[in-house]
Amino acid sequence: MTRVKICGINDADGFDSAVAAGAHYAGFVFFPPSPRNVTAEQAAIISSRHQGGPLRVALFVKPSDDDITRVLAIFRPDILQIYADAPRAAAIRARFGLPVWRAVGVSSVDDLPRSTDGVDGLVIEAKPPQDATRPGGNAVSFDWSILADWTPGYDWVLAGGLNPDNVAEAVQRTHPPVVDVSSGVESAPGVKDPARIRAFITHARAVAHA
Repeated sequence: MTRVKICGINDADGFDSAVAAGAHYAGFVFFPPSPRNVTAEQAAIISSRHQGGPLRVALFVKPSDDDITRVLAIFRPDILQIYADAPRAAAIRARFGLPVWRAVGVSSVDDLPRSTDGVDGLVIEAKPPQDATRPGGNAVSFDWSILADWTPGYDWVLAGGLNPDNVAEAVQRTHPPVVDVSSGVESAPGVKDPARIRAFITHARAVAHA
């Protein structure tokens, strides 16, 4: 079954909806330019609403060790999602002892990674637009046919431009272990829509059980 990550959780309604709908992962963004940014204190309070449930993912963009340490002192995620080059992501994994997913932007077959380079999984998404202020969460998808002959032997996540209307097609065409959505389940930037969260998870699972 394709697993689902709801990213950019920043309030109680969004988290409660993700838990109730059966999300496998809940993502918290620690990157101030994002409309989904939270503090460690906010993430800890939101996460404490439910014991168990989805694994918590903490997203960082080119973080220093101190950036991560400050968050981990208050909020303890299960996974770190890192926007950084491969050596830095591997160093973060070694330093903090938590599983790491590294984000990889693609626009052609040549961009597809051949290995994890020392981390636990890869988040495959579109390269951000030239004028983007964020490396992800821009509601931009890429040509999924790029993945047609790509058969990695490790865990990976399909992200970028997914929403309740296209996630079934995305799963059918690319067979990802995990699909990741943020802006695609929002009513406005940074505002999660419970109905869209439910619809996204329902449509992703419908393909998995077909």
